[in-house]
Amino acid sequence: MSKKIVKKKIVDGKSKYGAEQIQVLEGLSPVRKRPGMYIGGTGIEGLHHLVWEVVDNAIDEVMAGYCNSIEVELLPDNKIRVSDNGRGIPTEKHPQTKKSALETVMTILHAGGKFGGEGYKVSGGLHGVGVSVVNALSIWMEAEVKRNGKIWRQEYKQGKPKTAVKSIGKTKETGTMVCFEPDPEIFKNREFNFETIINRLRQYAYLNRGVKIKIVDKRHGTDKTYTFYFDGGIVSYVKHFNQGKEVKNVIPFYAFKEGEDNTVEIALQYYDGFKERILAFANNIHTIEGGTHLAGFKSAMTRCLNSFARKQGFLKEKDENLNSDDIREGLVAIISVKLKEPQFEGQTKTKLGNAEMKSVVAGVMSESFGEYLEKNPHDAKAILGKCILASQARRAARAARETIIRKGALEGMTLPGKLADCSEKKAENSELYIVEGDSAGGSAKQGRDRSFQAILPLRGKILNVERARLDRILSSAEIKALVIALGTNVGEQFDLSKLRYNRIIIMTDADVDGSHIRTLLLTLFYRYFDDLIKEGHVYIAQPPLYKISAGKKSEYVYSDEKKDLVINKMRAGDTDTKITAINIQRYKGLGEMNPEQLWETTMNPENRIMRQITIEDAEKANAVFDVLMGSDVVPRKKFIQTHAKKVKNLDI
Repeated sequence: MSKKIVKKKIVDGKSKYGAEQIQVLEGLSPVRKRPGMYIGGTGIEGLHHLVWEVVDNAIDEVMAGYCNSIEVELLPDNKIRVSDNGRGIPTEKHPQTKKSALETVMTILHAGGKFGGEGYKVSGGLHGVGVSVVNALSIWMEAEVKRNGKIWRQEYKQGKPKTAVKSIGKTKETGTMVCFEPDPEIFKNREFNFETIINRLRQYAYLNRGVKIKIVDKRHGTDKTYTFYFDGGIVSYVKHFNQGKEVKNVIPFYAFKEGEDNTVEIALQYYDGFKERILAFANNIHTIEGGTHLAGFKSAMTRCLNSFARKQGFLKEKDENLNSDDIREGLVAIISVKLKEPQFEGQTKTKLGNAEMKSVVAGVMSESFGEYLEKNPHDAKAILGKCILASQARRAARAARETIIRKGALEGMTLPGKLADCSEKKAENSELYIVEGDSAGGSAKQGRDRSFQAILPLRGKILNVERARLDRILSSAEIKALVIALGTNVGEQFDLSKLRYNRIIIMTDADVDGSHIRTLLLTLFYRYFDDLIKEGHVYIAQPPLYKISAGKKSEYVYSDEKKDLVINKMRAGDTDTKITAINIQRYKGLGEMNPEQLWETTMNPENRIMRQITIEDAEKANAVFDVLMGSDVVPRKKFIQTHAKKVKNLDI
């Protein structure tokens, strides 16, 4: 019978597939039908993509030389307003659409000043779909233009004009204001993140020297305001990343060259750490996946440093060349290119594809960096000293890693003895808990689901990798056990495809020591296993802080705020003549919970609370670690003074 039903469905499907089944989506309907094609998705990143599209238009005016002030306001009811003092969107009648140019830009895909003509030499909003896509995905939008002595205004709903374009006053100013509210039909979460927007606007200010960018949060009664303005441009950006660190080349390298169809700007500086940070931009767009401009920079820098090192005798004839990893250790660099016809991969623009930019950037880098090294011998010596030391450490680490691998092979690649592995063999179905101490490890081993949960207890605090290279790290028994348990290897031999667990969960006590261990582990992952974070494999378990009991009722609580709510709820619901005592048990460590409690509160997938770690989370942890463990005393003293009164649960 089932076969007949399937056959009937197929026949019906064929008979109904005619011209009338072909949908033609007009205007902005395709955007509402498939928003992911235009903004990458409808989650929190897609929501903020709307903001970037509007701000990009203002930044294009900056790059064209007509704007030096931008303001972003976060308003109540999930609205956001972006204003600039650029030329203002034209409002006269468009010859092709016979509508106002403002309405044309706001309501028609691929309509804008970025497809030729003299509107923009370079631009970030290249595809011309930006503001119209924002309009399509907004329940309400308002555009206000100051131009030709008048103020023009128009309102929209879900991409369609709600009013005509009309003059509402006179002005001597110029500029564009766009205010919009994301559509709840499209976005489940419509709350803009202040920190996310601040970080992006700060980046814009660094990349565009001399522009003032202001952000105001008006959502909570009291205005919270930040203003960014950087005369130093990307040199200031590099210094921002190296703030509080010991730098190697005191004078940052900077190069700028403007061609007929492109501009190249590069800044770099080394610090005494080991993690590289290279950010590449094309027309102010962060090309996360790099591209031809980044490839040109890397190849030229490697060639330049090796050539200079041999010329000056830092490398002898018998010495092997410095490789790309040696040269990038502790490097902070910004590469910003601006070009007339950029070719990006995808609408979200994560990789630059213009083949000519590889040779253009390489040429600028080779000429300018070679000259920099010649003119700054002290800084050149410091840079090469660090690179050569990195090369020596790399070879030592390789020997140490090969020793580990050889030993593992002799032992049949045995896993660490302290690891309680799971029976599941497929990585996608299994998870590894990294647990603080033997006591918690014992409870976790007894309470876990052995079929898919593995436990690796760590004894004490792992090595601080902030001040250690890979060769020393591999001599640490705790880190060695973790590397073997993960299965990915480390350094040059890292292979994500060999990861043995889909989720790596850090589970530490809810106290100062636990926080320290968690930060050490996050720093380790950030510096040597960052692909695990980028691919969403790293989590932090959140054990309960309290168990609150009243009579036969009990509830686990995960925050101090929730504790008070639960206590008040229990008191209000107590009808037994108000004599039942409320017992509050504070969990200082995971070892205080028996296996059943640990499973119920922290390890059971149906009940547990876990936080997935992003690369931004790891960077923040690393920044705090730089302050607390770095060589500069002043930032550490300031941090302690600022946060001393906020410390809770300090064991004395």
